[in-house]
Amino acid sequence: MFFLNAQFWRFVIVGVINTSNYYVLFLFLHNIVHFHYMAAHIVSFIISMVGSFYLNSYFTYKTKPTLKKFLQFPLTYLVNISVSSAAIYILVVFLKISESISPLFASVLAIPFTFVISKIILTKETS
Repeated sequence: MFFLNAQFWRFVIVGVINTSNYYVLFLFLHNIVHFHYMAAHIVSFIISMVGSFYLNSYFTYKTKPTLKKFLQFPLTYLVNISVSSAAIYILVVFLKISESISPLFASVLAIPFTFVISKIILTKETS
């Protein structure tokens, strides 16, 4: 089971750091700059993805970050942003959960998807 793996728990630690950075930026953009909640989500997500790439490369998977992996890494997050965006929409529109809290729930739902896909991208040997 992958959740018993030390690598998975390093991924979770990086995820907590990354999600904290994302959430602070999201709250700033949504509550202070007054971006629409979905625009704040997408901008925060893209910015925090760069930090996630380096932390996951060095700490989680212990691989050398390369330009090729950096360019492929956003592809792994297409699944993450799709899952989290759909979850945020459902949480806000249908379940009436706060726009400010729903990104936290959505992030947790996306963890398994992102772990598997980022592991494939970051541990794949470059040719």
